[in-house]
Amino acid sequence: MTRRPLVLALLLALLPAAASAEDLLQAYEQARNSDPTFSAAESSRLATREGAVQARASLLPQIGGSASLSRSRTDTSGRDIDEVTGQPFVGRSESESTTRSLGVNLNQAVLDLGRISNLRSQRELATAADFTLDSAGDSLITRTSAAYFNVLVAIETLAAAQAQEAALKKQFDFADKRLEVGLAPITDVHEARAQYDSARANTIVTGNALEDAYQALRQITGTDVRNLKGLPEDFSPALPTEQAVDGWVTSAVDNNPGLKALEHQLQAAGHDVGTAKAGHLPTIYLSGNYGETDRWGDPTTLPGGAVARLDAESKSRSVGLTLDVPIFSGGATQSRVRQAIATRDVRQDQYEAERRALVRETRNAYQTLVAGISEVEARKAAVFSARSAYEASQVGLEVGTRTVLDVLNNQQTLFNAEREYALARYNFLQNRLLLEQAAGTIDVASVQDVNRLLTVDAEARLEAPGANGR
Repeated sequence: MTRRPLVLALLLALLPAAASAEDLLQAYEQARNSDPTFSAAESSRLATREGAVQARASLLPQIGGSASLSRSRTDTSGRDIDEVTGQPFVGRSESESTTRSLGVNLNQAVLDLGRISNLRSQRELATAADFTLDSAGDSLITRTSAAYFNVLVAIETLAAAQAQEAALKKQFDFADKRLEVGLAPITDVHEARAQYDSARANTIVTGNALEDAYQALRQITGTDVRNLKGLPEDFSPALPTEQAVDGWVTSAVDNNPGLKALEHQLQAAGHDVGTAKAGHLPTIYLSGNYGETDRWGDPTTLPGGAVARLDAESKSRSVGLTLDVPIFSGGATQSRVRQAIATRDVRQDQYEAERRALVRETRNAYQTLVAGISEVEARKAAVFSARSAYEASQVGLEVGTRTVLDVLNNQQTLFNAEREYALARYNFLQNRLLLEQAAGTIDVASVQDVNRLLTVDAEARLEAPGANGR
């Protein structure tokens, strides 16, 4: 009875710590639910799809009803001659009546090629909107990954800056002690002090850059994402598949959703030309009407003082075909045709420009990814060499074969090498996703593949606030 609440309390206490650890897949899921740019794309798709519904509705029966209720009063007076006596007299009549009318009318398009062509255009635009949303979803993946990797690069940069600051602090202390015993000139102390102060400032700047990177990620996910997972030290880059560059280009032309959206927009523009040309063609509509009219009146005073009451009821029905033949509209119809043709040509040029740009971007993304493998290996070797040179210079300083300036320069080289190595590794992952985005094959599985590579706590390398006097 007491053990179960205790276990539950421990689990609840551990939940916040577990929930605070985030990986790329979790960040993407949060962005999928919170990113306003993607949400706007979803709403835009819904709005565009309604155009096809409205275009189809114009070809379906249009039924309307009407109802009216009116009351009227008429007073009439005049002079007349009595037919019996031949004497003139003044006549006066009054009447009041109420009229109620009910009606139903029906219109149905029998032949309207303009509206049919417009329906085809709107359906193409609805399909284009689907592909546009797919493109926005692909962009969401790469935007989220870019913001996520920017945080990881900023973490690596801050970790290197903190390590540099700590190392330069030791060099400054070492130079100061050597000065006290007369083994080093004052210039070594000044140089070490200058480098150390510069490193402290650089740590502050990189810390602010890290916080801004966190905020950029929060802008997409809508939540504060911390404790990200990053790449391990033994990360070895590799191409996602054994596909040549021409295969990626073919996939991009066939599957890229942005290009497919432009293709359907071009087809819609072609149908718009047909809609404009249909302005020269006749239309046929079927119409039907049904109406009821009831009229009743109050007692009416007729000339001579007689009183009468008149009630009436009528019903009407009509069915017919209406042929409308356009003859002349001041040149407006032909102008709309020329406008539609020009718009179609614009869409054609936009599609071709996008296709060529996509081919170039896909080839460049593939070549960048291939080069990225060699770059990561080279940057890794550069870090190893820079660290070895720095350690050797420290030993040389202790035995008197190296100067403080040599150590400081090697420390700066090591910092730059570590920063570039981190940038190369995460740029490789980002370029991998960009290649799949261009090819139109990026999806949640792509995020999962990259996410499986992120296995270590990226912030574990950072020093606690307040370390080294900060």
